[in-house]
Amino acid sequence: QVQLVESGGRLVQAGDSLRLSCAASGRTLSHYVMGWFRQAPGREREFVAHITYSGSMTYYADSVKGRFTISRDYAKNTMYLQMNSLKPEDTAVYYCAAANTAAGGIRYLTEALKSGYWGQGTQVTVSS
Repeated sequence: QVQLVESGGRLVQAGDSLRLSCAASGRTLSHYVMGWFRQAPGREREFVAHITYSGSMTYYADSVKGRFTISRDYAKNTMYLQMNSLKPEDTAVYYCAAANTAAGGIRYLTEALKSGYWGQGTQVTVSS
């Protein structure tokens, strides 16, 4: 069984930077795709970014491309989301997800994550 725990969310001002962490336990996730989703109040959960099992490929939602960077540390079994130039519309609960899928296209990996393991979420609030 895989457990995922997010951390790093807090209240920041527009333009600030923040780094979220997702620590995994229960299993080494070196062969798992991992990703981030977010859910704002009154809105559906949306995809943010994912990173392949090898770390060689990443994919971002258009809304965060160029501002957010996803990465992973295999030694720590941890994934990160570096968020720069934050905007009020980035306010949401951020969730990490992992799926035992080593390869696949962008859509396939995103769908695999939705059916995989999830953390409990961490709140990010960006004030204007």
